[in-house]
Parts: sequence; C-alpha cells; structure tokens
Amino acid sequence: MKHIYTIGGMTCSHCRSSVEKALNTIDGVHATVTLNPPLATIRMDKHIPTEVLQDALMKAGDYTIQIAPDTTHNMDQDHAGMNSIHQTHDHNEHKGMSMMTEHESGHSHDHAGGHMGHMGNLKNKFWISLIVAIPIILLSPMMGMKLPFNFSFEGSQWVVLALASFLYFYGGWPFLQGAKMELKAKNPAMMTLISMGITVSYIYSVYAFVANYILQTPGHRMDFFWELATLIVIMLLGHWIEMKAVGNAGNALQKMAELLPGSAHLVQPDGNIKDVPLQQIIKGQHVMVKAGEKIPADGKVISGETSVNESMVTGEAKAIKKSEGATVIGGSVNGSGSIVIEVTGTGESGYLSQVMKLVRQAQQEKSKAESVSDKVAKALFYIALTVGIIAFVVWYTISKDINIALERMVTVFIIACPHALGLAIPLVVARSTSLGAPHGLLIRNRNALEKAKPISVVTMDKTGTLTEGNFRVSAVKSLSEKWSDTDILKVMAAMEMHSNHPLAVGILDKAKEDKVEIPQAQNITLISGTGLSGTVNGQEAEIVTAAYLDKKGMSYDKKLFNSLAEKGNSVSYLILKNEVAGLIAQGDQIKPEAKQTVEELQKSRIIPVMLTGDNEASAKAVAIQLDIHDVHASLLPENKEKVISEYQHTGKGVMMVGDGVNDAPALARADIGVAIGAGTDVAIDSADVVLVKSNPYDIIHFLSLAKNTSKKMVQNLWWGAGYNIIAIPLAAGVLAPVGIIFSPAFGAVLMSVSTVIVAINALMLRMK
Repeated sequence: MKHIYTIGGMTCSHCRSSVEKALNTIDGVHATVTLNPPLATIRMDKHIPTEVLQDALMKAGDYTIQIAPDTTHNMDQDHAGMNSIHQTHDHNEHKGMSMMTEHESGHSHDHAGGHMGHMGNLKNKFWISLIVAIPIILLSPMMGMKLPFNFSFEGSQWVVLALASFLYFYGGWPFLQGAKMELKAKNPAMMTLISMGITVSYIYSVYAFVANYILQTPGHRMDFFWELATLIVIMLLGHWIEMKAVGNAGNALQKMAELLPGSAHLVQPDGNIKDVPLQQIIKGQHVMVKAGEKIPADGKVISGETSVNESMVTGEAKAIKKSEGATVIGGSVNGSGSIVIEVTGTGESGYLSQVMKLVRQAQQEKSKAESVSDKVAKALFYIALTVGIIAFVVWYTISKDINIALERMVTVFIIACPHALGLAIPLVVARSTSLGAPHGLLIRNRNALEKAKPISVVTMDKTGTLTEGNFRVSAVKSLSEKWSDTDILKVMAAMEMHSNHPLAVGILDKAKEDKVEIPQAQNITLISGTGLSGTVNGQEAEIVTAAYLDKKGMSYDKKLFNSLAEKGNSVSYLILKNEVAGLIAQGDQIKPEAKQTVEELQKSRIIPVMLTGDNEASAKAVAIQLDIHDVHASLLPENKEKVISEYQHTGKGVMMVGDGVNDAPALARADIGVAIGAGTDVAIDSADVVLVKSNPYDIIHFLSLAKNTSKKMVQNLWWGAGYNIIAIPLAAGVLAPVGIIFSPAFGAVLMSVSTVIVAINALMLRMK
C-alpha cells in the first residue's frame, strides 16, 4: 500500500532528512519525503494509523502529518469509480487552498521546530528582536570599545541585562529549538553552532554582570551583550531570507485539479439535464458540455459536433474538431458547439490524474541533498567545540586563572559562530533573484542556480516555447488566372466569418491586416470533417482540405502542397465553379529569438533537444530551421518525462523548457525545469524557473546568472567558514608566545567583518 501525506513544520533540507529518518524507524514503513512540495510518500506492509506516524514525528521535532487532501489512500490500486481529486471533496472548496492550509488552521501555535517554524512567526521574531536589540546596542560598549558618546545612565546595566535576557529566550528560541532537534537526531549542524555561540555569550555575560555589579570582584570583566544582540538579529534576518526562498514554491497538483470545473450537466434517463457536483460523476454516465465550457471528464462524444481547444492539457495550439465517436479530455475547453459525452474516465483513470501522478513521482526525487552550509556548519561545530575545550584546559593549566581560560574558550566559540556562513547562500540568492527579474527570470527554486553547472542537455517543447503558439497565414496564393490572391482571401474570409475554428481566426486576422473588404456570404453549411460550403457574390464556393480534393479526383499542385506541409503549415483550398481557385497556408511561427538561443547553446557545448506532442513532419520542419538535430515528436506527457530520464541515466544534466500541462511531468523530472511565462499555471508551478517574457533567449540569461551565482556561493562559503582555518587557532592562542592573541572583542570584530565581506561579495554579483 502507498499513502501520500502532507507534512507540516519542515523548512529546510535538514528538516526533511529528520522527518524521513523518523518515519523509517517505524516497523513496516518505507518513507520518501520531499520539502517542495512538503509531502511524505509512505509504503507500508499493513495499514498504520496516522496517530502512530505523528508520534514518531513528535520525537524528531515539532512536525505534523496529515493525509494529503488531493490524493487517495492507495495510489497503487485501482479504485474504480473513485475520483482522487474530487471524490471526497468539493472542488470549489479547494480553490486557493494550499497544501499547508489544514495544518495552519488547526495549529496556530508557534512551530519553532523544524529549525525555524512558520515564516510569519520568524518575521515577527526578527522585527521584535530588532526593536529590543537597539537599546542594548546603544547602552552597551561596542565590542568593549569606549566611544566618545555615551547613552548609559544610572542603572542602565540592569536594563541591558533584562533586555538581553528577553532577547536570548525570545529571539534565540528558534535556534535553541533547532539545536535541540539536531542533538536529538545526533546530527549537530548550524543550529547547534549558533545556539552554542549565543548561549556561551549570554551565560558568560551574565557571569560578568554578576561579578562586576553584584559581587563587585576585583577587575572588570567584559560582557558580550552587544555581540549577543547583533548575533541573534543578523541570524534571524539571514534565515528569514532563506525561508522566503523556500516559501515561494507553488502547488502544481492543485493547479491541475483547478482545470476541471466544479460541476457537470448530467443527462438523466428521462432526458432532463441536472447540474451535479463533479465528484458525483461516474464512468458510463452521459454529460452535456455547452459552448465555451470546460469538459468535466474524459469521455467519448455521442452526439453533437464542435472543435475543442486542448492547449491547456496538451500544450499544442491546434483546436481539434470533435464529432460523434471522438474522444475528449477532461479540462480541455469546448468550442462553439454543444456536445453530449459518455464519461470514460474519472479520478485516477482520468488523463489529468495520470499527469498529476507523474508530476508527484518526479517531484519526490527533488530536494534530497543536504545544503553545503549545513555540512560545513556540522564540521565547524565539532572543530570549534574541540578547540574551545582544548583551549580552556590548556590555558587553565598554564595560568591557573579560570577567567583567562574561559575567555579563550568564549573567543573560539564567538569567532566560529557562523554569522557569515548563515548569510552566505541566502544573500547571494536574494541578489540573483533581484538581478534576474529585470531580465525576465523568476527563480522559484534556489537549488536551480546550483544545479545549472552540470547541465549538458536542454530539452524544449515546440509549440509556445520555440514557436509563437498561434496560427498565422503564411501564404495566400491564387491557382488560376481568373482570380487574384486578394480575391482568394476575400472569398475565404467571407465564408470563415461564420466559423469559430482556429484556422478561421487566422484567415480573418489576415484579412483585417490587409484591410480587405469582406463580402457577404450566404447559405454557409458545414462539410463534415472537411470544411465549409456556401455562396459568395452569387457563386458557389467551398473551403476544403487536400484529402477532399484527392477523394473527388480534382487536380492540384501536390509539389506545392508538400512544400507547404513540410514547413508545418495547414493548407486550406478554395473551390470556385468546380475549379481549385486558390489556397491559404497557415503555420505556427517560430519565435525570432529561438534561432539565436539554439546557437548560443551549441556554442556552450549544450545539446538542444526538441520534445513535442506535434506531428513529426511539423516538428522536423521547425527543427531544420533552428538547426536542432535531436527531435522527439508525437509525445505524450509520460513520453517526455521518459526521454528526460533516459538522458539522466547516461549521466547528463538535463534542463526542460515548456509551457503546457503535458510538459509538467517533464519539468518536474528534469534537473532544472524552466516554464514559459505565457504558459499554463500548471507548467509554471512545476518549474524551478519561469521566463516571464516568454522569450526563449532568457534561457541563456539564466545559465549565465547561474554560473556567476555558483561562483559567488562558493566564494562566500569559503569565506564564511574558511577564514576559521586561521581565526580559530589564533583565537585559541597558538601564537600567544610571540605576543599575538585575540581578545573576545577582536574575535567579535573579525566575525562581524566576515559577515560584511560576505554581504559585499553577494552585492557584487552580476548577470554577465
């Protein structure tokens, strides 16, 4: 059995790892956990109550687990007649509801667990801590330095003690809770190191306060309240920035569910129409779909005729003519005709549900690696702890003075505290995001910036990505001396005035563009599966396909037809007076930036690949113009995802660029998913990066930005942690024999300087 659960309280890769480990400790459970979306996929030998899973999570931290609202309990079994999206919930109730809604509405307390807790609480903690920190900073000596101005007053030291104590327990609480979780999991990392730094600073400062002002022992002991305040505020700010990057992730699965309407027109046995909630529709029932409505479920047309726009679910621009016996996909948009369908698929058997399942499976392989900063912080923790203890023992042994020994240990802990390390990545990410926006890049997943370096293959959808995604007239040609090209356009536009077919729109747009006066047409009738017939200016006229001409044995220039078709055009012929008078060819136009994009990829030794659901002839025609040699046509969503998996299995890093629902599984599967901004919400929410301007050349901009961002990340990580290679031994006093020794104040200065350097380096990030 396989169950899908929503996890509450996760905010980072360490959280994900802790949750996964906790669930896998349960006998008979194999769990895979993802951070974005916050889901746990659990395979179990026998049914295990949610309460048992919750108990296991509570031992790991303040996490919650609930059955995901848009999934069934057993995804591997055939639940006949069960709608995994709508069977137990009204669709309208889910609109605008995130996967965390149930958790948040039922748990309004402070989830400080999961390292940071909820974003709103972290934001509030930062602002309140900042307000409290200001008087501490003003009333305390800055790193032991005497300033020319003094804001202190009689008894101000007690005010500082009170405010610092509040700040330690309030602002430092997320870090202390995070450290508790890390230590419980026997995996100390950044939270433990931060907690150790602020705890030692606070305890030592309280000791100094008692010694100076209560016991009044000889000699003045410097406190670290100033350092404590700045440390907590800066670390809260850094983690808030990082949390915002995590919180920007969307819910592609819900967007897919919203493609379906909330109700359907059920045809009852007596012929009457009754509107019922979609979840009540079952396989075999008859449903009416009116003009302009979304088709509520997969089905077969049993009466009526229309054209259906399937672009929202297939990604292709062509509207497809549907008549009796044709199949339709739930979520696609009906044209101007009214049809009755027999429902053939709902729930897990429906097309959208299958696509959703693929997206979910692909997403589960994301966000499994721990962040580099956490790994470095873990190592830094053990190094600082070891060196600090050694320094304390050595100095106490040498000096027999506990104050001197404690000062060395405090200095080591403070200098090792990862101010800079905590900000190294978030600041670079924030800078790269702000740089990307003016260039049409919306970076939704920060990991995409780090994954760009090994990319060697860029797979791209055709329609809407490399091409404009709508039909335009590419040729108007008279085939008889009796009529001009303009005459052909006039007559065909007059007849198409009575049609809502996408090809008709292209012809009418052309007539409007050329400012052609369109005559009146009469007696327009539909030629089933072929075109139109009618009367224009008193003469009989027909708009037909090449197949119709072949069937009637009418001669036409087949060489011309083949040359137009091979370029991906749809060709319509006009018959006047039983003669093939002319033709109009329409094709999807290649975006002007597409050619340059392919060239730049090839220069960078990145292989461009076309993945499309369109026919092979049309795909190859576009590929030839763009110089793309690797083409995969007539692909279903699962086929696109499979192609990407095959590339990955050969060790290649793969980027996928697409715009339709059919691209969503591939976008999720790829190492980096890039969505065209003009595409569907589903594609956008499945992607790591969105090209807001729908300009394919922004792929090149992203790769350039990612390259420079990775460099800055490495530089900041090296400085944020690497300076400790020199600083920690100096703080411990290894050069004391030659007169070089760091005071705690100097240690705090060096720690602060490292933070400033990291911030400046992040701000120096450029696009190129």
